[in-house]
Amino acid sequence: MPEISAGIVLHRLGPGGREVLLVHPGGPFWAKRDEAAWSIPKGLIDPGEVREAAARREFAEEVGAVPEGELVPLGEFRISSGKLLAAFALEGDFDPATLRSNVFEMEWPPHSGRRQSFVEVDRAGWFGLEAARSKLHIGQRVLVDALVRAIG
Repeated sequence: MPEISAGIVLHRLGPGGREVLLVHPGGPFWAKRDEAAWSIPKGLIDPGEVREAAARREFAEEVGAVPEGELVPLGEFRISSGKLLAAFALEGDFDPATLRSNVFEMEWPPHSGRRQSFVEVDRAGWFGLEAARSKLHIGQRVLVDALVRAIG
């Protein structure tokens, strides 16, 4: 059975139209990547955890803010890692300057025996729908179309 992640597509009406909040993964592997590197705030669902609760928890862990409001189910999507992603839309706002992400630890440089800490998300930003399609990981690009269908 594949692992299941849950995430929130936070969206707002910006000056140029609908925008979505995307996050850029921290750590050395992603440091110089931009196109097809961004994601929605998401993460694995804990055993027995309700998907909506997991989506809110992961959002809070990755950006440092608890999302309020009604989550609109967008569906489940198989992403490139093979995991399933249960995605929810939420209309709201977030100031990327207030980003406060949790950290993870890994061996870096590889095979050095040294462990370093990195933020899980190193930046966040608002993107119009077309820009979001190119910034998102390829497997998550379907979320833009799902959002458009959900909000009309």
